Amino acid sequence: MAILVLFIGVLLLVLLSVPIAVALGIAAIIAMVAAQGTGSLPNLPLVMYNGATNFPLIAIPLFILAGAIMNTSGISRRLIALASALLGFVRGGLAMVNVGSAMFFAEISGSAVADVAALGSVLMPAMKKKGYPGPFTAALTSSAASLAIIIPPSIPMILYAVMAGTSVVQLFVAGIVPGVLGGFSMMGLCYWMAVRYNYPVEEVFKLSRVRQTFKEAALALLLPLVILGGIFGGLVTATEGAGLAVVAAIFVAIWYREMNWHLLWEAVVDGAVQTAVVMLLVASSALLGVYLTEAQVPQKLALMITEFTSERWAILMLLNVFLLFIGLFLHSAAAIILVVPIVMPVVINAGIDPVHFGLIVTLNLAIGQQTPPVASVLMTACSIAKENVWDVSRANIPFIAVLLAILMLVTYVEAVPMWLVNVFYR
Repeated sequence: MAILVLFIGVLLLVLLSVPIAVALGIAAIIAMVAAQGTGSLPNLPLVMYNGATNFPLIAIPLFILAGAIMNTSGISRRLIALASALLGFVRGGLAMVNVGSAMFFAEISGSAVADVAALGSVLMPAMKKKGYPGPFTAALTSSAASLAIIIPPSIPMILYAVMAGTSVVQLFVAGIVPGVLGGFSMMGLCYWMAVRYNYPVEEVFKLSRVRQTFKEAALALLLPLVILGGIFGGLVTATEGAGLAVVAAIFVAIWYREMNWHLLWEAVVDGAVQTAVVMLLVASSALLGVYLTEAQVPQKLALMITEFTSERWAILMLLNVFLLFIGLFLHSAAAIILVVPIVMPVVINAGIDPVHFGLIVTLNLAIGQQTPPVASVLMTACSIAKENVWDVSRANIPFIAVLLAILMLVTYVEAVPMWLVNVFYR
C-alpha cells in the first residue's frame, strides 16, 4: 500500500508540472519522515551525494558531451551524405537513410533526444522537401532515434546497470542484436510504405558519389570502432570508453575543421545541462532507494507477485505491462530509477537474468519515448518538424508496432539478446 501511495504521489506531482527529480525527492523525503521521523533529515545530503558519485555514472556526462560535439561539428552531416549515396536510389531511400543515420549516431551519443536534435534538423526538412508527409517524417525520425537507447552505448543501460548492480559492458553487448533487428525492421517497413504510397527515389546510384562521401566520412566511421572496440575488447571500461569518445569526437571535429571554441563551448554547455538533469534524478533516487530498502518494499512486492503466479512467462508479461504503463508518464531515466530497485527481487526470484531484464526495461522505455502524454523524444521531433503531436502519433503506430514486436521477441526468446553475451562473457 505504501508503494502505491508513493507512486501515485510522484505521478500527481509530475502531472502538476513539478520537475521529475524534485517530485521524486519530495515523495521520498515525506515517506522517510513519516516512517522514521525528522531525525532522518540530517543524513539526506550525504545520501544524495553518495548516490550521485557512483563511478560508472561518470560515463553519462561524457557520452552526452561526445554526442553534443558530433552535433555541432558537421560529423552527422557527413554520415547522412554517405547514407544517401548508398541508399538514395531505393524507393523511400531517404527514409531508410534516416534510420541508418540514427543507428550510427546511436553508437556514439547513447541518447535518443540527442539523436533527434542532431539528425532531425537536417533530415526532416529534406524529407518534406522531397514530398514525404510531415507526420510520417516526424514519426520515423522519432522512432528511429529511440534505437539510440538500445544500440550501445546507451545512457539508460548505464543507469540500469548501476541500479541493478549488473555489468554495463554485458548490457551493451546484449543490445547489439535487438538494435540491429529493430533498425532493419524499420527500414523494411519504410520500403513497404514507400512502394504503397509512391514515395520518391532520391538519386541515381553513382559509385563515384559513394567513394567521395565515404572518403569525407571515413574518420567519423572510425569513432564507433574505436569506442566500442575498446570496450568490448576489454581494453577500457565503459566509463573510460566514454572519455575516449569525447577525445575522439574532438579530434575528428578538429580534423574536419568545423569545430571552433564557440561551438565547443556550446557543446560543453549543452552536455552540462543534460548531465545536471540526469544527475539530479540519480541523487533524488538515492533518497527513494533508502526508504524502499528500509521499508522492505521490493521484498513485499516480490512475495505478492510470486503468490499470484510462479510462471516465468506470466511474470515477464506483468512486468512488461507495468513498464509500458510507467513509460507513458515518466522519462526513461526517472522510470529506471523509480522502478528497477523495486522489481529486482521479483526478477531474481523468477530466475530472470538481470542483463536480459535490462534489455526488456530498455525496450519498454524506448516505446515509452513514443507514447504521449510525456513521450520526450516524440515531442522533440514534433517541435523540430513543426507538426501536430496527435497527427504524428497516428503516423507512428506502425513504427511502435515494430518496437513492440522486437520487445516480444527479446522477452520470450532469450537467445536473441543473450547469445552474444554468452559467447564472449560466459
